[in-house]
Amino acid sequence: MPDRTRVLFLCTGNSCRSQMAEGWARALRGDALEAYSAGIEKHGLNARAVRVMAEAGVDISGHRSRTVDELPVQEFDYVVTVCGHANERCPLFPGKAKVVHVGFDDPPKLAANATTEDEALGHFRRVRDEIRAFVETLPDALYDR
Repeated sequence: MPDRTRVLFLCTGNSCRSQMAEGWARALRGDALEAYSAGIEKHGLNARAVRVMAEAGVDISGHRSRTVDELPVQEFDYVVTVCGHANERCPLFPGKAKVVHVGFDDPPKLAANATTEDEALGHFRRVRDEIRAFVETLPDALYDR
């Protein structure tokens, strides 16, 4: 098999969006991508993110929140920032890593004012599906950026 494109999905806390992106990349594009996720900080894995990914058939329950320094790999082809804060504070990476920003809404922030659990989960499901649609275009979509 030819070398896979090494991609890091980066967000602020590595609790939700970057975790979903890594899960989708491994499930849908594992043949073409070597996917990782990390945060500028660690906020812990979001239980609602785990739940909505499981609903879609992707198990991320074994993931854990981690920072870039904790990754087993430090050289990437692409670093995809999935939130504005991570894009603004993205650390420098050794080698040839190209940083690409593809922002997604923050489900926990959107769900904060939800009046029911189903309403809160609706925000997570929408962002989950948006991330899936983006991941389905990889790695080709990265080459054009």
